Amino acid sequence: MAQPDSSFDALVVGAGAGGLFAAARLAHAGYRTLVVERLDKVGGRASTTVIDGFKVNDGAIVIELGGITEETFAEVGAEFEVRRPATPVLYRVGSRNLDVTRGGWGMLLSTLTRQGAKLLSGIGAARADDDALPGEELSTADWVARYSRSAAVQGVFRNMCASVFAAGSEELPARVFLTYFTRRSAFKKFGFCPDGTIGIWESLAATVTARGGEIWLSSEVEALHVTDCRVTGARVRRDGETVEVTTRVAVSDVGPAATVGLVGAENLPEDYREQVRVHDRPCSMLALNFASQEKLVDAPGLLLFSVTERLCYVGNFTETCPEMAPPGWHLYVGASVPKPAVGDFDEVAEIELLRADLREHVPGFEDARELSVAVMRDGWPPQRAVAGHDLTHTTPIENLWNVGDGVKEYANGGTTACAETAKLVVDKIREQLPLTASV
Repeated sequence: MAQPDSSFDALVVGAGAGGLFAAARLAHAGYRTLVVERLDKVGGRASTTVIDGFKVNDGAIVIELGGITEETFAEVGAEFEVRRPATPVLYRVGSRNLDVTRGGWGMLLSTLTRQGAKLLSGIGAARADDDALPGEELSTADWVARYSRSAAVQGVFRNMCASVFAAGSEELPARVFLTYFTRRSAFKKFGFCPDGTIGIWESLAATVTARGGEIWLSSEVEALHVTDCRVTGARVRRDGETVEVTTRVAVSDVGPAATVGLVGAENLPEDYREQVRVHDRPCSMLALNFASQEKLVDAPGLLLFSVTERLCYVGNFTETCPEMAPPGWHLYVGASVPKPAVGDFDEVAEIELLRADLREHVPGFEDARELSVAVMRDGWPPQRAVAGHDLTHTTPIENLWNVGDGVKEYANGGTTACAETAKLVVDKIREQLPLTASV
């Protein structure tokens, strides 16, 4: 017989972005919720580590403003401290940093190439008519090549794909890219959290515990128990002991492949297991965090590049959030996507290519203090699936759902996609398994 404190309405596996968005919504709806996280902090691949007084983000660095993310915080009553840079994005074109806030695509493309009008017409057609969107087999790089062979144009599109989707333009379907930039929020408004990205996840976590839920850190779900095609509980390793918990609903934020392992292949049909195997295509990304007592980058938010070997953007944190560094220091990150972004690559060579780009494009980088280099890949990727190739968030087990960036809605990415999947899943849970029902 389970002890009262080991019986929950909802179990959430993983305290990453998707898990915490889901847990906060569940707790707000009245479900007694348990979140189990194997790390000693919340946030997962979007958390923060303090290195010698610098708040260094482990993965995701920017948070969308005005969209589903901010809406979720408002709905569950969580504090949302995210500051928008004075100019969120600048594009490095030649020796200039170009602000396209008002001119948009037209201004950017006309500056890059004489074929800008042709490219703009292609984007306009995709915006106006679904039938104008290319098929899934055409990559973004090949779509751009229809209009321009310019290295700068290809570079901008490549680095946009890398920044948003953690994939190369030759790996991302053009249909995904165009759908995102013509129909979705396209990250027009975003900002940084002064506590590092972990700050917003700690805020969400606080709403879970305030409503009677629990968050077990440094703990791990070893198995989900399944009876009659339903999750009934879990075996959890906590404080060196095995704890059995019961639950009415389970939500997994550890990715579909890991979820199959927790459930046991024998509890899932073969066709679903094959779908998971095929779609288990994590992306890769590198992030080099560095600091300087001299200001190295004029852009107050993100600086995207047009012509680089690997560097896709530099993020400037302390222009907007000086609390992220000790007094007198400036904190930056340079990010790149390797070739290939999906599959194996030479990690050492890719790090050196990123450093070389930073030396070339960020004057003073050579004398900066390198804090860390994060290589996100395989089991710890920037996104668990290439956008456009995600699985559905449902599973063959009726009270088990996946959330996060392995089950994104079409043409979405990052923490915004995690917020979206969490809302979709919790809405279904409330509809199919309300608290008043016997499950």
